[in-house]
Amino acid sequence: MQVEQRRRAGALILGLVLLTAASSAAVRFHIPSALAAALCFLAVIAAALLISWGAEAAQFFVSQGLAVAVIALLQVVPEFMVEAVIAWQAGKDGRVDLVFANATGSNRLLTGFGWPLVFLVTDIYHRKKGRGPLRAIELRPEHVVEVAALLLASCWYLVILAKRSLGLVDSAVLGGGFFLYLFVLHRLPAEEEEEIDELIAPARMLATTQPPRRRSAFILGLFALGGVVMWAVAGPFLDAMKDVALAIGVSQFAFVQWVAPFLTEFPEKVTAVYWSRTVKLAPMALLNLISSTVNQYTALVAMVPVAFALSAGGALSLPMDDLHRVELFLSFATTLYGVACLAKLRFTRGNANVMIALFLLQFFYQGPIDVPEYGSGGFHLSAVRSHVFVAWAYIAFAAAELVLHRREIRLFAALRQTLGRLRR
Repeated sequence: MQVEQRRRAGALILGLVLLTAASSAAVRFHIPSALAAALCFLAVIAAALLISWGAEAAQFFVSQGLAVAVIALLQVVPEFMVEAVIAWQAGKDGRVDLVFANATGSNRLLTGFGWPLVFLVTDIYHRKKGRGPLRAIELRPEHVVEVAALLLASCWYLVILAKRSLGLVDSAVLGGGFFLYLFVLHRLPAEEEEEIDELIAPARMLATTQPPRRRSAFILGLFALGGVVMWAVAGPFLDAMKDVALAIGVSQFAFVQWVAPFLTEFPEKVTAVYWSRTVKLAPMALLNLISSTVNQYTALVAMVPVAFALSAGGALSLPMDDLHRVELFLSFATTLYGVACLAKLRFTRGNANVMIALFLLQFFYQGPIDVPEYGSGGFHLSAVRSHVFVAWAYIAFAAAELVLHRREIRLFAALRQTLGRLRR
């Protein structure tokens, strides 16, 4: 890498570091909500770019999966904080509906909206380069770890549904699964170093920095900065956007289930869109969202009963009514279809179209839950019946996907191959 290129890349990184620091500090003061929201957006976007460059460089020294998993964990810090606050308040006032609203909304946003978004952005850039429509995003065999973790974690939701509560036993199982997931990723080998030259300038500068200790310090510093920024702007960002939401008439339930998760998941979407610009990095973009979903299904859900029990002053479980169970079942069904799509280790145009169509379909109902209405005619379905219908549609499409592509299913072979590559 030439000296002038390194200088420009370093200046760009330094500029974004200063921007994130200044924006994060500014929102701690009493400023108008609209300005606070704008500054938070700037801080989040800049931090997402910095940690994405750090992840691209880090994959040559640890496994790509572990690098992306750590980034995904940093990116969901705002969401963890929001969910912890909601669970703590539920322990005080007993209002558990908002706990399940936030958790289920965030799951479905990442999978139902985020995965098709990655495909759409990659397809657009693929066409711009004159290569025609994109047929599929191809995953590598070692990415089976994320797919298997997502399947196993989501299946535990069936246990939660059966016992009609979320408690500390679930925290132990899901939390243990999360650490096992990280352990397996840690044992995977790093990327081949000859691919470093294919990185863009900022990531390449980080990956080629010498000596190794300085390189590690830079990369870890960007990760730490990203995590601190996500934590620092979470509260002001949500407060500012809550004021904006209330000003335009969005209810508390709708805000908690859809607006808050959309905002707290914004870092993942920024990073995913950035990586989706090339077919080569598109699997990394999709992997970022898959890792975030795994984090939600394991670490985030495991944290909820702990925060609730500490707040309530005893080892209590969160009870679930029929609406909670339906919302959780719909989240499980959404993920099940996603796993069925990835069983062949590729995400196709058809998969993206089905996923976004069913994601949008869940909003077409009239009922007590405040969501946007679509015309005076609308769909005369209650929230519960509508979401049950969409959930079973996801399951039907998952079954069809597995039957139609049964000869292409590579999960088991890829899992054996990946486990054979683990470092001892």
